Amino acid sequence: MLALVIFAITLALVIWQPRGLGIGTSALGGAVVALVSGVVNLPDVLVVWDIVWDATFTFVALIIISLILDEAGFFSWAALHVARWGGGNGRRLFPLVILLGAVIAAFFANDGAALLLTPIVIAILVRLEFSAAASLAFIIATGFVADSTSLPLVISNLVNIVSANYFDISFNHYAAVMVPVDLIALAATLIVLWWMFRKELPARYALEKLEAPASAIKDPQVFRTAFPLLGVLLVSYFVTAPLGVPLCVVTGSAALVLLAIAGRWLSAGNAVIELGPVLRGAPWQIVLFSVGMYLVVYGLGNAGLTDHASDILAWLASQGSLIATLGTGVLAAITASVMNNMPATLIGALAIDHLSAQQVSDATRELMIYANVIGNDLGPKFTPIGSLATLLWLHVLDQKGHHISWGQYMKIGLVLTPPVLIATLLGLWAWLGVLNG
Repeated sequence: MLALVIFAITLALVIWQPRGLGIGTSALGGAVVALVSGVVNLPDVLVVWDIVWDATFTFVALIIISLILDEAGFFSWAALHVARWGGGNGRRLFPLVILLGAVIAAFFANDGAALLLTPIVIAILVRLEFSAAASLAFIIATGFVADSTSLPLVISNLVNIVSANYFDISFNHYAAVMVPVDLIALAATLIVLWWMFRKELPARYALEKLEAPASAIKDPQVFRTAFPLLGVLLVSYFVTAPLGVPLCVVTGSAALVLLAIAGRWLSAGNAVIELGPVLRGAPWQIVLFSVGMYLVVYGLGNAGLTDHASDILAWLASQGSLIATLGTGVLAAITASVMNNMPATLIGALAIDHLSAQQVSDATRELMIYANVIGNDLGPKFTPIGSLATLLWLHVLDQKGHHISWGQYMKIGLVLTPPVLIATLLGLWAWLGVLNG
């Protein structure tokens, strides 16, 4: 009961952040209380640090890369190109924006896709004078696709990184499993978003109101570096995976190179991008949050939650691989929507790890590992508290004058999420069956 109370209070502080208290500070405070009260002990701190260090620093480096490219005009340039590819047809533009969001989510994580692309899309919608209903359709699509298609690579979501590191899944193997599954998630996302918003989409929009994509470029030197750097970074993930190089080393090296180019550290000329605000805007609090919240959740595991969750998963596994896949994914999604996807990810991982060889076969265990990832990537779309990215996204919308209430969000999320979640889990079950023969 004490572990549960500490977790509930910590989560409440993380969500509401009273008096500007950061998410990391709130989570770390909960961890200190858990440590002092004996819910966790010092060896648990080392266990949790071993789980989260690579994931959190990789995530921070990815966001730094995203912020620099955003300041250089990279994402605005891409969005303006997409708007022109729409050819003045609103019904063609809608799926193109969704595809752009999926690509950004794959390479820059779900947070980057939701928080960086949304303001750009809003600015384009304002210039094109879209109606409130049409604007809402594009805004919801941008936020939804950021999570629903954050499956393909280990770096596409913090959940993916934590899970891959915990179960020692290589970057290459993870991609072989989840890239095809992500394509299914993308197809399902396109279908459900089109079905919900098809009547609100404008038939035509004025192309002449759009700026030239080149006008969005603020730092040509950084912009010219973007595609080669991202290409080398992606290849490096695959090349270094068999060598056991931590993801944060590869991603951090790319971030350092981009910082050097943006800051003109090795060349003449004045920097166009102010790196101070970029570095201050990086999610450093996520490091404290990961350690703090995971320690609090580890305390729940010590108190017996992991054993109860393992019993449920063992029963699901006994019903066959299909039920195990669907059950694990849906259970993870519901847990994430209630308690946030980061603690839910660890609870699921610990529970799966506790299953014995007698309780679950290797093939079913692998299905459950990936189903836990899918549930925690997509499950946050049920409620605003499901992920920190969603809470920040709603805050960004408020600042831009597009208020979406929690009730309105849940009404949409409860309709859109289940079919995408189920389709994706079925795709995982079918694809892993093919891979495993």
